[in-house]
Amino acid sequence: MSRQRSMKYIVILFSLFAAVVLLSLLSLSLGGVKVPIHEIWLSLTGSNTENSNLIIMQFRLPRILAAVLIGAALAVAGAILQGVIRNPLASPDLLGVTGGASVAVVAFMTLMTGYSIHWVPFIAIAGAIAAVVLNYVFAWKRGVSPFRLVLIGIGISTAMGALTTFLLISGPAYLAAQVLNWMTGSIYGTNWSYIKVLWPWVALFIPLALLYAKELNVQSLGEETARGLGSRIQLSRMILLFYSVALAGAAVGVAGMISFIGLMAPHIARRLGGNSYKIIIPVSALLGSIILLLADLAGRLLFQPLDIPAGVFTAGIGAPFFMYLLFKRKKV
Repeated sequence: MSRQRSMKYIVILFSLFAAVVLLSLLSLSLGGVKVPIHEIWLSLTGSNTENSNLIIMQFRLPRILAAVLIGAALAVAGAILQGVIRNPLASPDLLGVTGGASVAVVAFMTLMTGYSIHWVPFIAIAGAIAAVVLNYVFAWKRGVSPFRLVLIGIGISTAMGALTTFLLISGPAYLAAQVLNWMTGSIYGTNWSYIKVLWPWVALFIPLALLYAKELNVQSLGEETARGLGSRIQLSRMILLFYSVALAGAAVGVAGMISFIGLMAPHIARRLGGNSYKIIIPVSALLGSIILLLADLAGRLLFQPLDIPAGVFTAGIGAPFFMYLLFKRKKV
């Protein structure tokens, strides 16, 4: 990599990181109660009034950290899938990852009485893993090809959606509103307990994905070329899929069905930084955080006093973006 290109990537990463920090400060400041920037600093250092400390430290800061972590997790999960499947239109929805997580969480919410919400991320990851294992089993034919993974994944996603609807209808009526809000995709009400559950998954699997960036680059060249370069394709594919599932499952468990971040962020990252996954993964993570921070900020500010779930805005942006990509690739 030339020095000029290295400097370009450093500038891109620094600019995106600065945007995350700026959006985080805006989110801390703006809302039903506006908090000046200097009071935010006092709250973060524990020197402000009790009222401001409550707003910043207990309500807004956990929500913002959740947006940063969830956006990064979904974006990197999507980037991994796009590398494994060799299709820039791939996302965690495609292989049934979010569908499996959704079924598991809705079943947990509707069938268990007196459940602890802290178990939800773990349940979501288990459901996502089960869906991908099911996908892998059905797609296996002397190995697993990306094309078969996609076809089987679409079928599993459809089945999971039907099962989720059935569980919602058959469950207790008093839980319907809570489950529907979760399914829409919202980080409203996120507290420090969620952050404690979520951050270890993000802190572990994003660096692991970076370590496997070289393998993603090899797999994106095609199976024959990857074999020629000595890649253990099936083993690497299983490991990478697990990384993607763990990240997406943890994010879905906390925030629900926030769609299209896993599609949009890696695609934009590829436009900004090229096709190397050593760049795509960190750039995608920052872009995912930016997208979810913007969506959450819009949900809090545009329709006050209503707090619109961030998933509504990501879907509203993501659906036209997906259609644009389809037309551009001339596959419609």
